[in-house]
Amino acid sequence: MKNTYVSILMLFAMVMVACSGSETYRGSWKGMKPNGEKVTIDFTANVMTITDSTKSTKTFDYTQNSVSISGSIETYGITVKDGRVYQIYFPVANDESIGLIKDADGNNMYTISRNNYVTNEDINKLQ
Repeated sequence: MKNTYVSILMLFAMVMVACSGSETYRGSWKGMKPNGEKVTIDFTANVMTITDSTKSTKTFDYTQNSVSISGSIETYGITVKDGRVYQIYFPVANDESIGLIKDADGNNMYTISRNNYVTNEDINKLQ
């Protein structure tokens, strides 16, 4: 009985870790909307916070639901608590310092960079 309890507890712990956000994108990002508006995006294990240029902040609980790595290009799927689905896409092989956040239809919502504000054109030049 004790072994069954320990096994169930370990399985639960693994599921909880699997749902939290990847270390790859956790932390602070300089983001830019397609219209040029600058934002700051912060990811913790289960919360995404977006702060715009007026210091207005929106916080979203999320879970990570997928990981895809193909040719060193990484894509992470997340689902926000209200059901919206996004992809965090790193289009440059072996470079996790610059990327895109896309909606469920593949539309670019934000460009993201650890160091600078970047545009879609900046990212396209690096691919």
